[in-house]
Amino acid sequence: MRVLGASVLALEAIVVILAIPVVIVVGTLPVPPAVAIPVGIALAIALIVVARYVTKPWAIPAGWVLQALVVLTGFLAPAMFIVGGIFALLWLLAIRLAQEADGRAK
Repeated sequence: MRVLGASVLALEAIVVILAIPVVIVVGTLPVPPAVAIPVGIALAIALIVVARYVTKPWAIPAGWVLQALVVLTGFLAPAMFIVGGIFALLWLLAIRLAQEADGRAK
């Protein structure tokens, strides 16, 4: 879980940072830069923090909350519904593979 889960969240943080200008310029709702930039950066930092502590028990639920928030950004930039959904599936895959590996290790 450590490498795969952290990789999913770190790459997702990069995508969130890259989505900030998209939300500002071509978003479906008018979002001023003074709101979009700090909120986007905060979401990216949260993803990186959870990626750092992905082996802690609280990280899996926190990761799911962040996945939901990224998918919900699709209301601002519709492409994020797809991108967020893909990352949510990757997060699920990382969790499943980690559980399977733990089961084999016992």
